[in-house]
Amino acid sequence: MQRAGSAGAGASRALVLNATFEPLGIVSSRRALLLVIGCKAELVHSTGRVFHSSFVAVPEPSVVRLSRYVRVSHDRAVAVNRRTVFARDGYRCQYCGGPAESIDHVIPRSRGGEHSWDNVVACCRRCNTHKEARLPHEAGLSLREAPAAPRHRLWLLAVSGGSREDWAPYLGVEPLTA
Repeated sequence: MQRAGSAGAGASRALVLNATFEPLGIVSSRRALLLVIGCKAELVHSTGRVFHSSFVAVPEPSVVRLSRYVRVSHDRAVAVNRRTVFARDGYRCQYCGGPAESIDHVIPRSRGGEHSWDNVVACCRRCNTHKEARLPHEAGLSLREAPAAPRHRLWLLAVSGGSREDWAPYLGVEPLTA
């Protein structure tokens, strides 16, 4: 099958929902199409584009819902990296609220701090330079929010690089530009 207007287009993605409408993951639109054709999922939203074959034209999936419930382990570990920390903190510095440019260890690694969710925050260059290898209170800074591991929905956005408008009702967040 070929997607109409696919020349030069980037790989489209589709949000996969469990039978209970809980977000499970993000797959290529072709994979989502195979789930729909194989009756393993139903089409919830389409992109407006169409996949064509010799015999049939099928809408390109943007959101699909699995026909059967899939049991998922909720204790999945989420990697602590720049992308996921920025997504958790809303791309804002956790000291001054300005645009984040780097990550900062609240308790510096040189002082025994770990690279973990409860010790890493998004930070602007000015605050990071000012703080150096000190604790926030020693540098006259205070955290806007205590750092913690992100929720599953936020992890989906961080891994995918953003979401689309039609995904927002299922992720419970404002859409981000992809």
